[in-house]
Amino acid sequence: MEVHNAVIPNPEQIEGFLAPGAEGPIFMVNLLKFKDHAEYEDGRKTQLTGREAYQIYAGGVAKVITQVGGKLIFGADVARLMLGEVEDLWDQVAIAMYPSRTAMFEMIQLPAYGEISVHRTAGLAGQLNIETVNADKAA
Repeated sequence: MEVHNAVIPNPEQIEGFLAPGAEGPIFMVNLLKFKDHAEYEDGRKTQLTGREAYQIYAGGVAKVITQVGGKLIFGADVARLMLGEVEDLWDQVAIAMYPSRTAMFEMIQLPAYGEISVHRTAGLAGQLNIETVNADKAA
């Protein structure tokens, strides 16, 4: 299994996200890998680590997600790999619940989300964002 962390979805992933999905809530499992030092696309100088920049984003998302009926469920640092093998472990795991794919899409269109998302891209070296649904509710 080859693993490729990314910060922006590819066209196929965007198409799948916009397609109809399971009815009811989705739970996004985020495996996060941080840059050593935050790098802002606008070139601003900063002393922030990637983790610190991402935490600014995470604090903002905790507020914005509620506007679409979602909530942050869980977040923790990765301590070690119990089973399997990967070349490099992720730094954190986070799980967010959205009432639907549509709600998540609405959130990322909000102006407040646009304002905080710069900290996400500045801080992340990459991530895996895995959509999960309740097995009883899957389409």
